[in-house]
Amino acid sequence: MSETTGPRLDHRTLTETRARFPGRIAEAAAARRRRSLLEERDRLLIVAADHTARGVVGVGSRPGAMESRVELLERLCVALSRPGVDGLLGTPDIVEDLLLLGALEGKIVIGSMNRGGLHGSAFEFDDRFTAYDTPSIVRTRLDGGKMLCRIGVDDPATARTLEACGRAVTELASHDLVAMIEPFWSRRVGGAVTHDLSPEGVIRSMHVAQALGATSARTWLKIPVVDDMERVTRATTLPTLLLGGDPGGAPELTYATWREALRLPGVRGLVVGRALLYPSDDDVAAAVDTAAAMLEVP
Repeated sequence: MSETTGPRLDHRTLTETRARFPGRIAEAAAARRRRSLLEERDRLLIVAADHTARGVVGVGSRPGAMESRVELLERLCVALSRPGVDGLLGTPDIVEDLLLLGALEGKIVIGSMNRGGLHGSAFEFDDRFTAYDTPSIVRTRLDGGKMLCRIGVDDPATARTLEACGRAVTELASHDLVAMIEPFWSRRVGGAVTHDLSPEGVIRSMHVAQALGATSARTWLKIPVVDDMERVTRATTLPTLLLGGDPGGAPELTYATWREALRLPGVRGLVVGRALLYPSDDDVAAAVDTAAAMLEVP
C-alpha cells in the first residue's frame, strides 16, 4: 500500500501497549461509542477481517498478501475512516488492535465466532467456535456475532457445526444481538471443500440457516452474489447482506453484480473484506468509496 493511501501504523507503541497494559483493551471496549444497526439509511457497508484466523493469508494471485498484521491494520484504518463505512466484522485479535487504535468509535462491530474449520484441513467442516462466544461478545459490548455454516451432507462433522450455530443464534438473540449466518451448501472435490454457488445451492443453504436457533428474530444472512439473485433473495424474509469474496481480475464486473443485487428487496448492504482491503491497484480508499456509493443507489 502506498504512503499516500493511509497513515503508517505505530507498530512499536501498539505492541508495547499489548505487552505492558493489556487491561487497556477492556477499557477501550467499555468506553467505545456505539450506534444502532440501521440509522439514517437502510443499507450497511461492513468491512470483513476474519479470514486470517482460518489460515487464509492469500488474496487472489498474491499468496502472502495478508501476512503482515501491521499492513492489514493500516488498510483497515483507511477503510474504517471513509464516509459511508458502517462497521467491522472481525476476530478478537483484530478487533482489539483496532480498539487500541481508536478506529471503532461510532461503528458497528460484529464478532467472528467459529474459525476452527481451518482452510484445507481434514476437519474443515468441523467449524469449532474458537474465537468469540456470546458471553465475550456481550462483555466486549459488540453488536452481534457472525458464524460460518458450511453444510456438507457427506461429512458427519456438519452435524456438530449446525448444533453449535443454532445454540449461538439462540444465545445471541437472548441478549438482543444480531446473529449473522454465512451459509454454504458444500462438499469435498479432490480433497478440497467447494461451495455450490448455483442458485439452487445457495437457496438450499439459506433455508437451513434461517431455521437455526430457537428464534430467527435477530438473524441476518450473509450470502454470495450468484446468478438469478432475484430468485435467491425470495428464499427468505430475513435481512440479507452480500459477501464480497476473494477479488477476481475484473473489479468492474464484480461491482456491477453488487449494484444489481443491492436493488433487490431484503438486501441490506455489503460485507466485504479482501476485495476492498486489497484491490488490484492497492487504492483502498477508492475501492471503499466505490462500494459506499453503491449503497446510495435507489
